[in-house]
Amino acid sequence: MVMKESDSELERGDAAPSFELPGVDGETHALDDFDADALLVVFTCNHCPYAKAKFDLLNELAADYDDLAVVGINPNDDAAYPEDSLEAMCERVADGEIAYDAYLRDETGAVADAYGAVCTPDPFLFGREDGTWRLRYHGRLDDALNPDDQPTEFYIREAVESVLAGETVAVPDRPSRGCSIKWPDA
Repeated sequence: MVMKESDSELERGDAAPSFELPGVDGETHALDDFDADALLVVFTCNHCPYAKAKFDLLNELAADYDDLAVVGINPNDDAAYPEDSLEAMCERVADGEIAYDAYLRDETGAVADAYGAVCTPDPFLFGREDGTWRLRYHGRLDDALNPDDQPTEFYIREAVESVLAGETVAVPDRPSRGCSIKWPDA
């Protein structure tokens, strides 16, 4: 396990890179398919302990905010990490371990690369501006830096509430921490 910290080249105000990816529901999902006031795109996976430690928080966010779409995208090489295959992703959703609005498979890693994601989890929060998803926050979900730590501050909740209220996100971007993305061989 190689621990990394996020360092995307996307800046606040930048447009979200578009995507069309297969989901665990058997459908293909595009960036513009999500009809909400805020969009949380989290590069994540099934096997990383850092990502697994955030499943409950992401599920709660998806349940707590009607105007927020929570989208998990798994870019890991499933040949080297079979636990990150689409089939295994479907199992996590079927057993209720993952309950995001969408859980998508980035087979080539191209979408993760376009976002500048480097670790799991790597969260990007967007708000709509003139019909375009614009980055409002990129950083840690909470203050628990290690999988066994218990969070006391939930940065993402504060950021989501700011976006939903149409306000500037005051929470500073802090690098997320997690396992390095396991890039598929090109």
